[in-house]
Amino acid sequence: MQTPYYILYEEKLENNLKILDFVQKQSGAKILLALKGFAFSKSFPLVSKYLQGCCASGLHEAKLASQKFQKEVHTYSPAFKDEDIDEILDLSHHIVFNSFSQLEKYKQKALQKSVSIGLRLNPEVSASPKEIYNPCGVYSRLGITKKNFLEEKLDGVEGFHFHALCEQGADELEEVLRGFEEKFGRYIKSHNIKWINFGGGHHITKDGYDVEKLIKLIKDFKQKYGVEVYLEPGEAVGWQTGDLVATVLDIVDNGMQIAILDTSAEAHMPDTIIMPYRSEVEGASEAGVKPYTYRLAGNTCLAGDIMGDYSFDEPLKVGDKVVFKDQIHYTIVKNTTFNGIKLPNLVMQYKNGTKKVVKSFGYEEYQRRI
Repeated sequence: MQTPYYILYEEKLENNLKILDFVQKQSGAKILLALKGFAFSKSFPLVSKYLQGCCASGLHEAKLASQKFQKEVHTYSPAFKDEDIDEILDLSHHIVFNSFSQLEKYKQKALQKSVSIGLRLNPEVSASPKEIYNPCGVYSRLGITKKNFLEEKLDGVEGFHFHALCEQGADELEEVLRGFEEKFGRYIKSHNIKWINFGGGHHITKDGYDVEKLIKLIKDFKQKYGVEVYLEPGEAVGWQTGDLVATVLDIVDNGMQIAILDTSAEAHMPDTIIMPYRSEVEGASEAGVKPYTYRLAGNTCLAGDIMGDYSFDEPLKVGDKVVFKDQIHYTIVKNTTFNGIKLPNLVMQYKNGTKKVVKSFGYEEYQRRI
């Protein structure tokens, strides 16, 4: 099979979905797929059997959700555009505004189209592991703070939304909920708020996540306020459900052995540079642990297009396959054709073990983008 390609394992995906469905059934919450994190559309027939819909970040994601998922569509953007708003409202069941000025600008249109209106609030509480992913940090543009909250403008608002987590657990959610309730809890009942969206970043499908605590937090919140609760994880859906497979093109020596691959951290695994984090490689360990150490590098001109240093039991050779683990979420949605490098094909491995290329990319995709 031609590399590079992302491969999604159907069985692993369904295992994650079953955990999420368990949370839904036990807590009464509705879980949405966050398209910003996982948008492998060929898996949507399976995902839609378990989840209640999608949360979209704008017009294009709302269109994808409506066309391919065909369940609830909840759309939030830091700011909507005049030329998009009518179509977004036609596609969406919920719309979440980031500011009171955006609410005032588009409220009447949303009401006319019977779209449930929400506001994104900033609880100013977060335990985000990296500041670049902290939506509640100093000077954040995301959500309305208590200082800027205008109770008199809540007419027509049916929901509140907050997002403060990044691949985190139920303990962190409990901390955020405490801050959210302290600042905004009084307005839920006084203004007949119907739903609260707990946002994303819930690492529900990671080993060790306290699912029972999450269920209790949701149930207690629902009972206290009498509202519908939504969660919209992205990484929890795609967590450890697929890999990126590459081929060694050449091996050079400049003080150490460097394996040049037909993939790119910059173009195909951007969060390994932005986050940053180190991807696990199948059969490999940290540098120096096993007999043969290599720097794995991308096939672009960017000097920093480096995946990291890894050691192997046997020497790598040209033509060998290198498998980067857990590369389905926040990769396909972010990848680029930098340097004209080929986008990885999309492959599904079904539960019966068969593999199929479900989407392939070539020059046409590069040409179309420019």
